[in-house]
Amino acid sequence: MESKGHFEFQEMAAQLKREAALLTGDRLLAAEARTEEAEARLCLTWHAIVDTATEIRQLYGVAG
Repeated sequence: MESKGHFEFQEMAAQLKREAALLTGDRLLAAEARTEEAEARLCLTWHAIVDTATEIRQLYGVAG
């Protein structure tokens, strides 16, 4: 899995792409941008879950 920073960049790029699509009226580009943004958010959520699980393991001394 790519780094958290990669997905943060992907999310920002997708937002910019969506804005460009809105300005040009390109519905296909807007759909692509929404898909990319959703994928980036999903991966960022996965990273947040893994980080939280790691913190909990460290806090309670559980091997993982």
